[in-house]
Amino acid sequence: MSGLITRTLNGIFRSRWGVAIVLGAIVLAVVGIGRLFSDGPATAPLGQSSPAPVISINPLDDDSVASSDPPPTPKTEPGRAQPEAVAYAFASAWVDHSDITAKKWLNRLQPNATQTLTEQLRGVDPAAVPADRVIGKPSLAAVSDTLVNATVMMDNGKLVLRMVAPDGAWLVDGIDWVPA
Repeated sequence: MSGLITRTLNGIFRSRWGVAIVLGAIVLAVVGIGRLFSDGPATAPLGQSSPAPVISINPLDDDSVASSDPPPTPKTEPGRAQPEAVAYAFASAWVDHSDITAKKWLNRLQPNATQTLTEQLRGVDPAAVPADRVIGKPSLAAVSDTLVNATVMMDNGKLVLRMVAPDGAWLVDGIDWVPA
């Protein structure tokens, strides 16, 4: 009987299919042993996880993401500066930080900044400003007719300004620095 088993096993190991079956059994054994020593399955077993949420958009619904409406246009009161001009003036004052006191630097920013931003910048050391000059015109991305994001290219990065105009006069309400 043992001779029959030996001949059968020798025949299995000589065929490609036999080798594939043995290798598959070894892989299954290793995976099974690995599961015994793990803290649990990395993912929930099939059929036991929560279903993915169903997302649908009705093209006839006014609240849909896609819209045929034109993008918002920033509104400015007559006689007031456009958002590009305010962004450029603020950025120019922001980079003018050499040999200047913090109070004088803040006073230059204040005409183009909201009271909230002015308070946030109070006490900031102008020497910490990471840029030295404006090298491009502001580019605008209107979020609404009273909210705009302006990006101003500097010598070693981008100054991103959040601008608001609740009463038609544009002011910088937030800043972010993106290094080059």
